[in-house]
Amino acid sequence: MRVQLQRDASAGNFAKQLMDIGNGRMEIDESTQCITLPANFCKITERINELVQNVFPNIKQNYKSHQWLSTRAILAAKNIDVNTINFTIQHGILSETTTYKSIDTVENQDEVANYPTEFLNSLDLLGIPQHVLTLKIGVPIILLRNINPPRLCATEPDSQSRK
Repeated sequence: MRVQLQRDASAGNFAKQLMDIGNGRMEIDESTQCITLPANFCKITERINELVQNVFPNIKQNYKSHQWLSTRAILAAKNIDVNTINFTIQHGILSETTTYKSIDTVENQDEVANYPTEFLNSLDLLGIPQHVLTLKIGVPIILLRNINPPRLCATEPDSQSRK
């Protein structure tokens, strides 16, 4: 695990807390059926801009620094949150955007009537990126958790968009 390799005690503690939550080892409040997160677990913000500023302070000056970026992360559970955070980060960087679209055809042309292009483009499935991705070179992005980044980005050790 990367946390162990970097010998960062606070990162190791955070990883343990995540594992405890994921494995159901946190105490559940009987009245609310919720868990109480430790005070040092996270910082709650009201707005996406505030979240981005807390995690990536001075991103306009530092977004090209792999060393700086490697010490920061935003975790999101829903595609819509990932899309909003990615848009917010990219919007703050003055750079040219490139738009990528997913393949929206079917292999068997006999099935075209069953899967109209508009339907395929409108799908927002768990673990699958949206049909249109707008990226800026060098700007950090959030990868969806169940995509295999080492396989998909075999030549890219980090999760930044590149030419």
